[in-house]
Amino acid sequence: MTLRHLKIFLTVCEKGSMTAAAKKLHMTQPPVSQAISELEEYYGVKLFERFGRKIHLTKEGEKLYSYASHILALVDEAKKQLSDFSQNGILRVGTSMTIGTAILPLIIRDFLRYHDKAHIHPVINNTATIIKMLESAKLDMGIVEGTVNNDDIIKIPIYDDELVLICPSDHQFAQKRIIEPSELENQYFVIREEGSGTREVFEAVMNERNIKWNIAGIFNSAEAIINAVHCGLGLSFISQLFVREAIKNKKVVAVKVYGLKINRKFNIVYHKNKFISNTMDKFLRHCQEYFKENKFLSF
Repeated sequence: MTLRHLKIFLTVCEKGSMTAAAKKLHMTQPPVSQAISELEEYYGVKLFERFGRKIHLTKEGEKLYSYASHILALVDEAKKQLSDFSQNGILRVGTSMTIGTAILPLIIRDFLRYHDKAHIHPVINNTATIIKMLESAKLDMGIVEGTVNNDDIIKIPIYDDELVLICPSDHQFAQKRIIEPSELENQYFVIREEGSGTREVFEAVMNERNIKWNIAGIFNSAEAIINAVHCGLGLSFISQLFVREAIKNKKVVAVKVYGLKINRKFNIVYHKNKFISNTMDKFLRHCQEYFKENKFLSF
């Protein structure tokens, strides 16, 4: 069994047929079929089932797909890391939306002041997507919010963030400034997309309190949510780090909810099998120190 076998296997999975896979790999079909047969013989399991003209992965095939994807991604990463070794370290850092928009630029700026030959390649997406990219070795590390339920991912807690309730300036809550949790019942909320750490924490708290609420809109950025609230679309719970400027400029109003405080952790994350390069080690330490000293709060 070789890497060639795994590459052919993944291409067949992607294309859904031996013929299409052979075409993509610039091969004839017989060598593709032979490679799959050799894999099945090697592992002693059936990897595909045929239904009509399409083939589908068996449970064993799905398991091999997971391993093969990770193996080939690691091979590509090794090649990339070695080719980049002389370039003083390229680090692929993924962050969730709140952190990537409000804090990451400051972290990178300060890091490059002392490590000017390092190259930080940021990726900003929701927490679920960042974790998937770590699993497939498409990122070196990440900084995310919300829950991470994956035994293959190392988690280092670095900050306790608070979500605050915001409303339009002409909303009834804006005059009160503090409300009872029961007053949230049946209100309309502007929320983040599925996979967002912010949404996960918000939904968990509302379910825990048995508070029924309505969706007014779904957006994939905090800035869009603030604008939606400002326009009167609904209420929202959002990171206090991101909304400070909007509150200061009276674009939205922050409202306290009596007895309700929504906190969530920020975590540095990376795969447990990840090789920690010199650049990554320095950046990890820099991030921990940065959050420990709350340097971003001065901006």
